[in-house]
Amino acid sequence: MSDSSASPAPSRQPSIGRRTLLGAAAAATPAVLAVSTPSSAAASATPSARKKPRALPGGGNLGPNVLVFDPSTPGIQARLDEVFRQQESAQFGTGRYALLFKPGTYHGLNAQLGFYTSIAGLGLSPDDTTINGDVTVDAGWFNGNATQNFWRSAENLALVPVNGTNRWAVAQAAPFRRMHVRGGLNLSPTGYGWASGGYIADSRIDGQVGPYSQQQWYTRDSAIGSWLNGVWNMVFSGVEGAPAQSFPNPPYTTLDTTPVSREKPFLYVEGNKFRVLLPEKRTNARGVTWGNGTPRGTSLPLTRFYVARPGVSAATLNEALAQGLHLLLTPGIYRVDQPLRVNRPNTVVLGLGYATLIPEGGATAVRVADVDGVRLAGFLVDAGPVNSTTLLEIGPRGASRDHSANPISVQDVFVRIGGAGAGKATTSMVINSRHTIVDHTWVWRADHGEGVGWETNRADYGVVVNGDDVLATGLFVEHFNKYDVQWFGQRGRTIFFQNEKAYDAPDQAAIQNGSIKGYAAYKVGDGVTAHEGWGLGSYCYYNVNPSIVQHHGFAAPVRPGVRFHDLLVVSLGGNGQYECVINDTGAPTSGTSTVPSTVVAYP
Repeated sequence: MSDSSASPAPSRQPSIGRRTLLGAAAAATPAVLAVSTPSSAAASATPSARKKPRALPGGGNLGPNVLVFDPSTPGIQARLDEVFRQQESAQFGTGRYALLFKPGTYHGLNAQLGFYTSIAGLGLSPDDTTINGDVTVDAGWFNGNATQNFWRSAENLALVPVNGTNRWAVAQAAPFRRMHVRGGLNLSPTGYGWASGGYIADSRIDGQVGPYSQQQWYTRDSAIGSWLNGVWNMVFSGVEGAPAQSFPNPPYTTLDTTPVSREKPFLYVEGNKFRVLLPEKRTNARGVTWGNGTPRGTSLPLTRFYVARPGVSAATLNEALAQGLHLLLTPGIYRVDQPLRVNRPNTVVLGLGYATLIPEGGATAVRVADVDGVRLAGFLVDAGPVNSTTLLEIGPRGASRDHSANPISVQDVFVRIGGAGAGKATTSMVINSRHTIVDHTWVWRADHGEGVGWETNRADYGVVVNGDDVLATGLFVEHFNKYDVQWFGQRGRTIFFQNEKAYDAPDQAAIQNGSIKGYAAYKVGDGVTAHEGWGLGSYCYYNVNPSIVQHHGFAAPVRPGVRFHDLLVVSLGGNGQYECVINDTGAPTSGTSTVPSTVVAYP
């Protein structure tokens, strides 16, 4: 989203608007591999023997941009403030930080989070690490507009807010996971300015959650005291205390449980050693995973991970993967001239502090084989200036193995095309493996920043799903030149979808899709016989040419097994219009009113 238009706000609050994007670059020094040196006697005895690279080590130092605190650390607030000053408005900068707090109690802190900054506790439960204070996101840097508060996160902490309510005014790519707020949570900026988020999972908010001006929000497998209001699209699955189903007025879509979920891997400490917990899969999940003692899952020592530093080559990362190590990407920029090849089952690729992969020469950033249990989490893929056919591939074309018992998961993995400089990619994310869980992604063709233009950051397709039985929970995909989402796999499910069509289409002809005006934001393939979606929204803001007409936001075959619940389309300030919501169904948007047109059930 961007800072452009206005929408109806909750009572007594100002109107709301649009948003969007991020930034990366830079590189560091190349890694040098040590080689073993056989004795001269052995070498002379076997002249054909070749020196073999020594195995890459696991574990190691997390580097200068991972700041680890304990309750006795002096000057914590000053260090937090220093990072915030650097990152507050660095939307397309190269700084990356992870702020990690060892278990214990911390007093009087206000951790303000800027771009590419993650804060997390290092206990097994959020209640192991308590901050008597706040973890704050506000929008002073952008004149009270929170629609561009991207790329930051909070995880695994208990907060006791100073005034009883913590402020978390974020937009896309800003997850709030495994948090315990002993009070309320305010999702709007100071002054109730425009806001466009957001995502909460595995969290407990004892008091009220007040979204105020937030246009949309998804909350999964959590517990809340109460929920205040809704603007366009508020979706809940597996949330204790969630408001009852009532879309479109109020616009609440509520599922009692989440069909399948598996929480994101996370770093914690045991004694003086770092470990990574891999939470177990849940079916029909509801509420938090950590409420009754130790969470269930598998624990890995850091020595099982290759701890990567910015500047390491893709060849070295692949050597580590081939050796059987997992990857921990410390904060920074990684330029990769070949895909990271994740070929072993149960491999973990975990990023800290928005570690960012930039493919070079048209490479794909990550390719995952059709194997069980791979977990990708916590990193950003930023398209390079040479067009990549794909940026992220989950499974090869034609993948067909059953992964229902141990699925591949993609969590807090974000994609950006343009914004930090010209980038191009034909298709951003391709999901070929069955049963994959895509849990919170923002796939974004930039509408602002550097290297932005209809052809400058050309990206035709956002997410393409070919695999069967794929589940998306928290799917944010925006501004692609053609289809934002295409779903060809059978029995796919999406809980919450947020989309904006590309702002910058020059004219009607540029988006013409055969006889259809515009490409749907979410298109289910003609051969699909079973598909279901809940709480899906698409917005248009054709600010370059407001006369453009988009026929519909959603397109799907008309079959009993293809079902949608709670759909909406919105024209932002009358910059472009929708004729229908899904296929030929649903009222057109109207003038400059910025009022959603809705369909409660389809067909």
